[in-house]
Amino acid sequence: MTDAHEMKGTCLVTGVAGFLGSHVADHCRELGLEVVGFDDMSGGFVQNVPDHVKFYDGSILDVSKIETIFSTHKIDYVYHLAAYAVEGLSHFIRRFNYNNNLIGSVNLINGSVKHDVKCFVFTSSIAVYGAAQTPMLESTTPQPEDPYGVAKYAVELDLKAAHEMFGLNSIVFRPHNVYGERQNLADRYRNVIGIFMNQVMDGMPMTIFGDGLQTRAFSNVIDVAPILARAPFVPEAYNETFNVGADTPYTVLELSSMVARAFEVEPNIVHLDPRIEVLHAFADHAKAQKYFGNFEPLSLEGGIRRMAAWARRQQRMTPSTFGDIEIEKNMPKSWTKPGKIS
Repeated sequence: MTDAHEMKGTCLVTGVAGFLGSHVADHCRELGLEVVGFDDMSGGFVQNVPDHVKFYDGSILDVSKIETIFSTHKIDYVYHLAAYAVEGLSHFIRRFNYNNNLIGSVNLINGSVKHDVKCFVFTSSIAVYGAAQTPMLESTTPQPEDPYGVAKYAVELDLKAAHEMFGLNSIVFRPHNVYGERQNLADRYRNVIGIFMNQVMDGMPMTIFGDGLQTRAFSNVIDVAPILARAPFVPEAYNETFNVGADTPYTVLELSSMVARAFEVEPNIVHLDPRIEVLHAFADHAKAQKYFGNFEPLSLEGGIRRMAAWARRQQRMTPSTFGDIEIEKNMPKSWTKPGKIS
């Protein structure tokens, strides 16, 4: 393993005002890197941006702003975490999804090629795998079932092409169901742990699509962010793909009980109509352990207690609604307002 004092240079972290991006930025700084941050604030918060970051407010769709950043700073490493990461909603915001999650990523890849970036770290998703592929292995042929997964896989393929044509080194991570402090508790479409906590603190029932027997392996950010930050300093990992996250799957019903215990309340659950989603999603992490070492992850129960303590200290926010739905057909009723999509 490379010593922290040897890790010098400047990195760009996109999505730095968001949940995972802000944590990665902190770990990059601990490794000795100068950190430049970029975020359009569409899903992040200014208080998440670490003090040490040279911050730029803007969109990855703004090619001129990207060029300004690369021209002003000698960027050695790019950590691309900016995305609108909502698998289920992506069916109904297809154009928005591809613009932000694919075209925006290509803009950053172009800048990285032009300015000789040493390594491009990309957070993809286990959404690329699709259904009935558990445990998900990096060697499995991706079969994404939603536009979000399609966009992520397209970026993976583009990075491969950029390496073959221009020599751009990259490392692809496929994290899954990451949760923890700094998560947006007001997002009604994603991050089920945050949604449950927001509902409990509002005195509302926890809402579950279907019977709640769908399974996920929930990954605490403190187990994921350090690996992403350190990755460019593991040369053997260049141009490889890694699942990263927790190993043990839990049902959404089990999760709701853990959240209730963390807030010392009885579970109060309302079951909604099932939505179209991958029912079981958990991954194998043997490859990541081989390259980045074994570690003992935080237990889900412990991670939820830790996040609940943080959530209690946050200012209450009304759950937000997405403002530009492109297709209303087959959209879950709980995501709409009566008579209006807003």
